[in-house]
Amino acid sequence: MAVNRVILIRPGETDWNRQGRWQGWVNSRLDDYGKAQVRQLARYIRNIGMTSLYASDLSRAVETAEILAAQLGFRPVYDPRWRERDIGVWQGMTLDEIRSWYAEDYKKLQADIENYCVPEGESRADVRKRVMEAFHEILAKDQSSTVGIITHTTSTHMLLDSLIEGYDIYAAVLGNTAVTTIHRTDSDKWELVALNDLSHLEGLNSRSVQELEQNDDFGN
Repeated sequence: MAVNRVILIRPGETDWNRQGRWQGWVNSRLDDYGKAQVRQLARYIRNIGMTSLYASDLSRAVETAEILAAQLGFRPVYDPRWRERDIGVWQGMTLDEIRSWYAEDYKKLQADIENYCVPEGESRADVRKRVMEAFHEILAKDQSSTVGIITHTTSTHMLLDSLIEGYDIYAAVLGNTAVTTIHRTDSDKWELVALNDLSHLEGLNSRSVQELEQNDDFGN
């Protein structure tokens, strides 16, 4: 059996999400609200036929995976390639702080969003390369028809931008615990089935990076 459906999941909320601080590879943990979001997601996710689960090894993703795994009945596979973008010296900062303290570097980012490498961090191109490598490895090795991947905002955008024709990073919103589903067609292409599905939250709020800055998606 080949993988024909992939469920992409963003981790639950952290304190830094609430504060508007870019997390990158910092091991920030879920706050109480984030745990409540994931528990709601767990009740939903057990009914969609997922038979394997992969996840970033950052704490917020691991905690999300562990809560989901308790409902799914199988262990997650952790892989650092599913991490958020490494934003180096910008980790822990707000967007206003980045613009103020690293004004010239921020201008360079805006001039070449794909290839600019954050000081001591990564470029979008770096993230795209590693997530596509991890994705193709799953397709080659996993025998499930439906797999889940707990990953982050930039990594999700880079994967979808690489797979889905016409995908618009700046129009796409990805909230905490957002569920995004893609499906493999008979012609071996991928199509977007659902983006940023938050129906499982049933009244809980979900923060998205675009609420902070429409044109920057790194670090969460």
